[in-house]
Amino acid sequence: MKTPFIFGKLAKESNFTDRTDETQHLVTNFKALINTILISPRRWGKSSLVYKAAQIAKKEDSSLRICMVDLFNVRTEEQFYTALAQSVIASTESKWQEALANATRFLSRFVPKVSFAGDSMTEITVDLNMEELRRNPDEILDLAEKIATEKKVRIIVCIDEFQNIANFDDPLAFQRKLRAHWQQHQNVGYCLYGSKRHMMMEVFTDYSMPFYKFGELMFLDKIATPEWVHFISSTFSETGKHISDKLCESIVSFADNHPYYVQQLSQQVWLRTEVDATEEIVCEAHSDIIAQLGLMFDNLTQTLTNGQICLLRAMSAGEKSLTSKAVMDKYNLSSPTMISRARKALVEKDILDYIGGVYSFQDPMYAYWMKHQYFRL
Repeated sequence: MKTPFIFGKLAKESNFTDRTDETQHLVTNFKALINTILISPRRWGKSSLVYKAAQIAKKEDSSLRICMVDLFNVRTEEQFYTALAQSVIASTESKWQEALANATRFLSRFVPKVSFAGDSMTEITVDLNMEELRRNPDEILDLAEKIATEKKVRIIVCIDEFQNIANFDDPLAFQRKLRAHWQQHQNVGYCLYGSKRHMMMEVFTDYSMPFYKFGELMFLDKIATPEWVHFISSTFSETGKHISDKLCESIVSFADNHPYYVQQLSQQVWLRTEVDATEEIVCEAHSDIIAQLGLMFDNLTQTLTNGQICLLRAMSAGEKSLTSKAVMDKYNLSSPTMISRARKALVEKDILDYIGGVYSFQDPMYAYWMKHQYFRL
């Protein structure tokens, strides 16, 4: 039997849980072509949410086209332009013959080479002349608007891992270029999101940055425990197995409501359960996940400075007044300035998150490992 819990990939259909309000909000923004920036810690389900909203929006508005761009392996401007052009062409036509005609027509200056994997429009490859691309990138940035205008459709361009543009040679100049073009578009809207929350915050909430107030900011909250309990319990039931609400709550608590880990831990419990889940099974599954991640966590910890480790030890112990003399003396924290620097560095490393004026571990499994196995508190 196929395992019913999904993690590490898009959660589709029955695997997608809750986010009802956020989904509808995003659908509304898509249909209205409202630029949207989606921000949350990594692995909170941003990509799954965008995919879900995109499918609904397309069903409700036949004139809407959804262009999905993933910048995961994109490190240069030229790669960005190629990925954007490829995705725009693929998303605006349903047949490869029409896509080829569009590539030839709209990208003729770049001498495009188009290839397909069978009849799949999701496996279209567009290679562009790099020299021409460096001379005339503006045409690529306006490609979606040009196609939308001529074909009388509307396009939402969804760009995942958007923070990777920080790796380009001159990221600020590139952001200014994007903003100058995209803010002029009348038939195209943009949804920008990524896995580096602190970098996304810097790009979109700093008034000195080109993308400040480019669109509506959407901050994802954790999925509430009752929603998770219902999802886990009903999923077990649908596959002929049983788990109590109390054990569902234990799973959610171990994972600190983190979508990726709730799904992973639920899957491991489900795999170990023949008929009825037990507390022993839940604890065993959690311990196994911690053990599997132990080497990665150890390698990550080896990259930290002594000051950063001292700060994490104090946080793991539950200390709140980190700058008090007693706490600084106890955990060898030399000064409030040192604490501030360590916090900033840990946020930039995506180890800590800063939400609502509170610093916390971004990864609940790493927090557990640090407290119980590294510091043995």
